[in-house]
Amino acid sequence: MTQIPEPLTEVARAIQLALAPVFLLTGVAGLLNVMTGRLSRIIDRGRALTERPGFAAQASRETPVLERRGYFVSIAITSCTIAALLLCMVVATLFVEALLAAPLAWVVGALFTAAMLALVVGLSCFLREVHMAMQAVRFGGDPHERGDPS
Repeated sequence: MTQIPEPLTEVARAIQLALAPVFLLTGVAGLLNVMTGRLSRIIDRGRALTERPGFAAQASRETPVLERRGYFVSIAITSCTIAALLLCMVVATLFVEALLAAPLAWVVGALFTAAMLALVVGLSCFLREVHMAMQAVRFGGDPHERGDPS
């Protein structure tokens, strides 16, 4: 039975350790996809309001809310992108640690903690934007008051 060289086992261990952050990175990418979709809808709604004649009153009511929502989604996207970058650095640090046999566990821990904090900020801002969107929605009533053309 042949024995696997020590450096190869260290790289294999680094790959195993890197899998969890990579799966987390996939989840963050999904969140970013949802957040950019929401930002796109906010921008589209703002354009629709400002480009339609006769909707100046509604635009003056909705535009500040849309700007505030866009602000929170923008912060959420930025925070989640920072979290993704930090997770990439965690993976890279794990490989550097394995390849150079350097004691970088504290760096990995600090980067991972920073990534989780950035993710918490991003999710908090995203949650705030969702709450703002739900507060702005009016169900029932006259559709012309809401600006619906139907």
